[in-house]
Amino acid sequence: MEDRAPPASGTQPSRRRFASPAAVGLGLLTLILAWLWYDSRGQMSDLREEIVRRVRDSETDSRDARFGARQAQEAMRDTQAKLALLEQKLAESQNHQGALEALYQDLSRSRDEWVLAEIEQILTIASQQLQLAGNVQAALAALQMADARLARSDRPQFVPLRKVFARDMERMKTAPHLDISGFAAKLDQTIASVDSLPLAQDARPEAAAVTAREPEGFWRRLGAELLAELTQLVRIQKVGGADPALLSPPQEFFLRENLKLRLLNARLSLLGRDEAAYRNDLRLAASWLERYFDTRSKAVAAVAGTLKQLGSGGAGVSLPTIGESLAAVRGYKASRERAGR
Repeated sequence: MEDRAPPASGTQPSRRRFASPAAVGLGLLTLILAWLWYDSRGQMSDLREEIVRRVRDSETDSRDARFGARQAQEAMRDTQAKLALLEQKLAESQNHQGALEALYQDLSRSRDEWVLAEIEQILTIASQQLQLAGNVQAALAALQMADARLARSDRPQFVPLRKVFARDMERMKTAPHLDISGFAAKLDQTIASVDSLPLAQDARPEAAAVTAREPEGFWRRLGAELLAELTQLVRIQKVGGADPALLSPPQEFFLRENLKLRLLNARLSLLGRDEAAYRNDLRLAASWLERYFDTRSKAVAAVAGTLKQLGSGGAGVSLPTIGESLAAVRGYKASRERAGR
């Protein structure tokens, strides 16, 4: 291999004014890398700041979340306490409501029992009045009062009772009228007047009519007047009938008392609806009155007329009763008592 001789001094080539492309590329690469490093450093700084900010925000959010969680827990505890209190109050309210319902049922039952007891008492008194005095109007008024009392209660369980009351009221309205109380009052007046009635033995005979003409002359007139006075001292009157009408004071007392007892028996027979006994007592009382008392007296004649009037009235008229209504009320009360047990 042939060696080239270095050029002589004075003949060296001149230096190039521009660097080679490799050096330029390296420089550019270095600049790019430096710029990338600087940029990445800024981005890293920004990223670091962003991360720090986000961590700080996250810590704040976490702290807020923990605070919110504590508040939520406290609110939940308060809510649970309030819920427990509400449940307790609800249970107490339910207990109170049950007690009130039981009390209302007791009060309603007591009120119904009181109403039924009142109606039973009203109907019992009316039934007694109807049996003893034949007072149909009082029985009708009692039934109407009982029906109105049930109507004010406005309870469907009382509908069967009201139907029974309606049937009895219809029978009362169509019943014949009999003034038992008026007959009894007349008998009471007659009994009170027995002691003042004059007896037949106490009656004076009627004076005989003078048909002779008046005598002439003083002495004859004087003698006639003396004879008339002497004839008035003693009078003889024929008493009709087989038995004597003369009674001693004890017999007179017992006669009046027996007549009172006979009239009292007639009154009891009237109230007891015994037609035969009532008419028999009045007939015997009228016969005693005609036999032993002065029938010419106005008082005796008035009593005799009263006895005749009372004897013509009917005491044995069949009157309806309210036994069906009374039995219905008592049966309903008994069924309620059995159901209450």
